[in-house]
Amino acid sequence: MWYSYAIIRVVPRVERGEFLNVGVVLFAREQEFLGARIEADPRRLLGLAANLDLGAVERHLATFQAITDGVPAGGPIAALPPAERFHWLVSPRSTMIQTSPVHVGRSADPARALEDLLEEFVRPVSSSSGN
Repeated sequence: MWYSYAIIRVVPRVERGEFLNVGVVLFAREQEFLGARIEADPRRLLGLAANLDLGAVERHLATFQAITDGVPAGGPIAALPPAERFHWLVSPRSTMIQTSPVHVGRSADPARALEDLLEEFVRPVSSSSGN
């Protein structure tokens, strides 16, 4: 079954356009699935922007997750149906938390696809090649 996804990014200084991938949001209409996984590594974020307010980043990402999960901490947007929440989350914006363009994929297990995308696009590449 088809799903849509976007990479969640932290953009410390919007005017510079530099970012770090910190998560994935995935919507699968047929399975009625909307989920996000966020793994923001403070060391990597500070490597990108040494003066970054990590507390602010954590608060914004927590709100993103709350909206995805449809819980009250996400405010009025969290009360929308999953498709509308997804479209709101991935709409273009000029803030510290942004998403990539939306892409599509296929999987019978959207939760597994979400984990696979997190591994591919967010987690640091393993240096276990022995070089």
